[in-house]
Amino acid sequence: MTHTHPYPYSDLQGAATRNTTAIHLLTAFAKSAPALDDMWRYLFAALADTPALINETDRLRTALAAARHQRANLIAAIRATLAAHHDGEHDPLYYVRDELNAQTRAGGGR
Repeated sequence: MTHTHPYPYSDLQGAATRNTTAIHLLTAFAKSAPALDDMWRYLFAALADTPALINETDRLRTALAAARHQRANLIAAIRATLAAHHDGEHDPLYYVRDELNAQTRAGGGR
C-alpha cells in the first residue's frame, strides 16, 4: 500500500501557509496551557526553522534548473560538434567552445 501525503512536498507556498497556521494554533494552545511552556518553546523553535528551509529549497530548485539548462546546452553543443565532425567541417569543436564561452560569460562555467 502506498502512503500519500495530504500535501505535496513541492508546494512551498502551501508549506509556508501551513506553518503560519500551525504557529497561530500553537499560540492559542500555549495560552490555554502555560504549564507546558518548555514544550511550546520547543515547538515554536521548530516552526521557526520552516521559512529558512523554504528559502533554501527555493534557492536549490533555481540552481538545479540552471544546471539542467547548462547541461542541455552542452549536450546540444556536443551533438553539433559530432555532426560537424561527421560532415567534415573545418572546425567542428567550434560548437563546444562557443557554448563553454557562453556559459563562462553568464557566470555558469569555468
